[in-house]
Amino acid sequence: MKKKIMAVIMAAAMTFSMTACGGSKADTAPTTEASTEAAADTAQETEAAGDAAETEEAGEAAAEITTVTPGKLTVATSPDFAPYEFYAVGEDGTPTLAGFDIALAQYIADYLGLELEVVPVDFDGVLMELQTKAVDLGVAGLSPDPKRESIMDFSDIYYEGGQSFVCTQANKDKFTSLEDTNNAEYEIGAQTGAIQVDLAQANSPDADIIQLTKVTDIVAELIAGKLDGAYIETAVAESYAKNYPELCVVLDVPYDGAEGSAIGVSKGNDALKAGVNEAIAKAISEGKMDEFVATANEQASGEIIEGLLDQQ
Repeated sequence: MKKKIMAVIMAAAMTFSMTACGGSKADTAPTTEASTEAAADTAQETEAAGDAAETEEAGEAAAEITTVTPGKLTVATSPDFAPYEFYAVGEDGTPTLAGFDIALAQYIADYLGLELEVVPVDFDGVLMELQTKAVDLGVAGLSPDPKRESIMDFSDIYYEGGQSFVCTQANKDKFTSLEDTNNAEYEIGAQTGAIQVDLAQANSPDADIIQLTKVTDIVAELIAGKLDGAYIETAVAESYAKNYPELCVVLDVPYDGAEGSAIGVSKGNDALKAGVNEAIAKAISEGKMDEFVATANEQASGEIIEGLLDQQ
């Protein structure tokens, strides 16, 4: 932009100089028009050169990145976590992976010039795939828990969320504070391998903590009255409460770790981590993350499938 402005200023200065030296309007008009066109051409060339330089820079960064499969970005996800990741059912009944995590994964792959390959697994499977370096990234609403740093690296935070305690509308009067959840008579749910298990153990140590593989199972058990309450990530809890009016997001749950979600990166792949962070920063600065979240929330309010398709 600065070069474009300078080109226009130089063109104007040339015109002024010619007029001051005795040229008439009739004499200078064609020159002015030509100069303006030349300035515009220069600006376009400058902009094109800038775009080319940016593309070349991204290409050089991608060239330094190694992935499990050359030319591909392999991503593990757990599609039972709307609006992060789930299956949106189309009008023809076809389920398609959706959610703002999936949209971000595609954005990152495009930014790095790689083909996206998504591997749907259970949540604890995401952790295992990263630990064994069978995938490049884990995109599943992961909180950057220090306990996981031995098996993966973490990207920068891409979505700031929170943690909640959920119960049914019928039980909400029982839980006016987190202290109320710490009751030996209660069965409290949390997703296996997730930080919600730690939250349950910290805030409800006397309760019977029931770990289930999928959030959908937790919600089903809540609605059936088999669980008294559960710890669920806030955005996910709100999504379920919207689709199941009998649910209630009743309490905010403090969390000592970094509030928000990060991407799990295969341990030691510093070049990939740097590229992912660049893509995240660009997605946030361009407002793309807001678009991804809005679209995911809209899709999550329609017909969806949560969990692995072969288990439906």
